[in-house]
Amino acid sequence: MLLAIDCGNTNTVFSIWDGEKFLCTLRTSTHHARTADAYFTWFSTLIKHYELELDITDVIISSTVPRVVFNLRVFADRFFDCRPLVVGKPECLLPIEPRVDEGTLVGPDRLVNAAGAYDRHGGDLIVVDFGTATTFDVVAADGAYIGGVIAPGVNLSLEALHQAAAALPHIDIAKPQKVIGTNTVACMQSGVFWGYVGLVREVCDRIKAERDRPMKVISTGGLAPLFQQSHALFDAFEDDLTMHGLTVIYDYNKDN
Repeated sequence: MLLAIDCGNTNTVFSIWDGEKFLCTLRTSTHHARTADAYFTWFSTLIKHYELELDITDVIISSTVPRVVFNLRVFADRFFDCRPLVVGKPECLLPIEPRVDEGTLVGPDRLVNAAGAYDRHGGDLIVVDFGTATTFDVVAADGAYIGGVIAPGVNLSLEALHQAAAALPHIDIAKPQKVIGTNTVACMQSGVFWGYVGLVREVCDRIKAERDRPMKVISTGGLAPLFQQSHALFDAFEDDLTMHGLTVIYDYNKDN
């Protein structure tokens, strides 16, 4: 069995892949000081709770937080007796190498999303990931990651608005019933929701114009379902795109 680990700035997700399907997905907050023993205690407690019989033989890691990788490596070595594949490291091969400026380090999450999206949808894609940052990843016809756009994440923007303006409350993002808000919360929700709809639409339109070809827009990430409600914004939504991409990269390395 494969343990796929996706470590983002906010959350770290563990998914167990049996070769055909994900048996379970576990989520914890990302904390760079968490030790390998602490990971195992948390992980084994939940596995016991779900009454799963596991035989993990391989581990693959994608991490946008470099400081957590060491302890995740120790976790894999100590408790599963394996050397994990780490996306972005030289020993972890990619199905198609990215085509970006020389010396540019591409975030592992973006490489993984590109691999997963290409496997499911083919090439000429824009992958919009609603995470801590809102990222737009452009996938060429042959599956290569060729660049993209990074914008502040939705929750990050809300938190900055709350902290910088003392009179504005902390709110949860939701689709407002009307564009014109008649109270502070409704005004903020409208500004953030429709502002990000406009951001996504405009950026995707400009990418398509620059590429001068039809392109599918795929959404993923925690807030993607909320924005999926907006008409004609995305061609498809993938809730497990990053995890699927990790299995694609793992299979490629296993076969090569």
